[in-house]
Amino acid sequence: MKPILVNDLLEYRFLSDLSFSPDGEKAVFVVKKANLENNSYGSNLYLYRDGNIRQLTALNKEGSYTWRNPNELLLFTVREEGDKKRVESGEQFTPVYRLYLDGGEAVKEFEVPVAVHELKEWKDGIYVLLGSVDANDTDYYKASKGDREKSDKRKKENKDYEVCDEVPFWFNGAGYINKQRTSLFVYDSKSGEMEIIPTSLDVSGFELLQDEVVFYGEEKEFASDFRSVMCAYDLKSHEVRTIRDDKLYSVSASALLGGRLVLLMSDNKKYGLNQDPSFYWFDPKTGEETLLYEMETAVGNSTGSDCRLGRARTIKSGDKAIYFLETRRDAAVLCALNSDGNKVTILGGEGAVDDFDVFEDTGTVLSVRLTAEKLQEVYISDLVERAPKQVSHVNDNALKDKYVALPEKMMFTSNNEVIDGWALKPIDFDSEKTYPAVLDIHGGPKTVYGEVFYHEMQVWASKGYFVFFCNPIGSDGRGDEFSDIRGKYGTCEYQNLMDFTDAIMERYPQIDPTKICVTGGSYGGFMTNWIVGHTERYCCAATQRSISNWISFAGVSDIGQWFTWDQQAATIDGDIEKLWWHSPLKYAKNVKTPTLFIHSDEDYRCPLEQGVQFFTAIRSRGVEAKMVVFHGENHELSRSGKPKHRMRRLEEITDWFEKHTKENVR
Repeated sequence: MKPILVNDLLEYRFLSDLSFSPDGEKAVFVVKKANLENNSYGSNLYLYRDGNIRQLTALNKEGSYTWRNPNELLLFTVREEGDKKRVESGEQFTPVYRLYLDGGEAVKEFEVPVAVHELKEWKDGIYVLLGSVDANDTDYYKASKGDREKSDKRKKENKDYEVCDEVPFWFNGAGYINKQRTSLFVYDSKSGEMEIIPTSLDVSGFELLQDEVVFYGEEKEFASDFRSVMCAYDLKSHEVRTIRDDKLYSVSASALLGGRLVLLMSDNKKYGLNQDPSFYWFDPKTGEETLLYEMETAVGNSTGSDCRLGRARTIKSGDKAIYFLETRRDAAVLCALNSDGNKVTILGGEGAVDDFDVFEDTGTVLSVRLTAEKLQEVYISDLVERAPKQVSHVNDNALKDKYVALPEKMMFTSNNEVIDGWALKPIDFDSEKTYPAVLDIHGGPKTVYGEVFYHEMQVWASKGYFVFFCNPIGSDGRGDEFSDIRGKYGTCEYQNLMDFTDAIMERYPQIDPTKICVTGGSYGGFMTNWIVGHTERYCCAATQRSISNWISFAGVSDIGQWFTWDQQAATIDGDIEKLWWHSPLKYAKNVKTPTLFIHSDEDYRCPLEQGVQFFTAIRSRGVEAKMVVFHGENHELSRSGKPKHRMRRLEEITDWFEKHTKENVR
């Protein structure tokens, strides 16, 4: 078998945005692939029909679409050279093209002077749009061409500085967002008339209920408070009414079940900002909520992997049920919830359902799945048999004749909890030889590792390393109580990781105890920093997009000013000693482990200074250390960064491991 190499990433296809046609006879999904020449990702649409898959577009730029009818798509794509220049000049607009599935070129249908995030048709070519606006220039959409050009010119002239009066004023992957809002618009594609739905909310979601738009969002005057206000807009009278503004809940998603509104929401009282939300009936007339189903685990897919790219569905409306993804222990499964509050699992087992759609009339389910031995593919099943059958083969050649290390699961007890862990064996494993190893720690902390393909881990296994990983206390998939480590960072989960290393060493005596590396990103970067300040058992470390100082981190992250207080149960003006106790920087004087730092200069989730502080602290004490900063990248470097940057990052980490374990590496 051939080894998996760093640059094999260039051959992977990433599947997303899977959606049935209105008649259920066909479906479309997006396929992305790295393009080394322009250091980006090409994106095309693929069509599923009659059990067959064929490529629908070939321009490498089709990433957003919606169904217009069973035979036509609307594409949101900048395709023409003139439109590219308009984008470069700073003009805000979204061109919309019509594409016939039976052939022919896409034809420009209309354009709207906002950046569109979501589009739903009310009736007869009248759409409700969710789009970006500048709170200082809310009339941009209806201004004349000349006035819009003047506005674009002013913004371009002021691009070298930012004026900020909100927090957070930046967001990872989006840059500076001061006064940026998402608003709702009604657009008539026949007349070209467009109007904004008047509201001060930063809208996060909406549903169409007959002639009314029910929407929710934050009242963002100075700062995000993660609390939702519910409003409604009458599409006939053009009047807005407030349904509820008590801000008792944080609404994370919505859906329609048999035409009735269901909200996924939480009061965040018992377990803080990360509390798992539950499903509630919501009456838009009275504003009353009634519990439909109390979730015991998290809605959504939080299984980690570096082999995904693009938008995926989490929840879908239905007449018979709501369909949604759920992270259960170490897997992402597809569930259905009916109006009686009965929940059933439609697709379960190992691995992860990354995306899906359901056509109720025929009971057909399409899903994008990621497993331990395979990259993403599309599978078909039904609501009765529920046995998925693979229908796409876009990634068949990517792993052909390659060594794919399969995870070997082990469960161990630590801190009175049974913890799930796995190990990948190195290529050409020989029980009579010894091998180096890598402990990989996931981010979050409320995410999980599972039995899915992970490129970086496979590269290390192909280099001759054992790779081991687990879901310590604080991980997702086992309910709020298990995931709740507020005020406990660096304690129970640190012990889990040490006990896991011991358990792995006992199970695999072939691992050389002097050649174990440790790495992790985000929360995993925090834990890597914490580990090297508390033990010398690892021969080297690679800390990525990390947190090192909770005091200086307070109020800096794009998560918002409440995150540090919520996670550490302390504030800078209340219990600064507790913040310092949980900061890896406090223990930098103890570090002896050679440490590599990976960070991005546009990381607004865990800003660059967090890595710089720790790097400076240990390097000035004579500890071997190196820092690699990626320009123009953000917190998502390892998952959606530019292809060359992703490969360089993995090469830097792998070379660091090789340097400190080379005498035992193949």
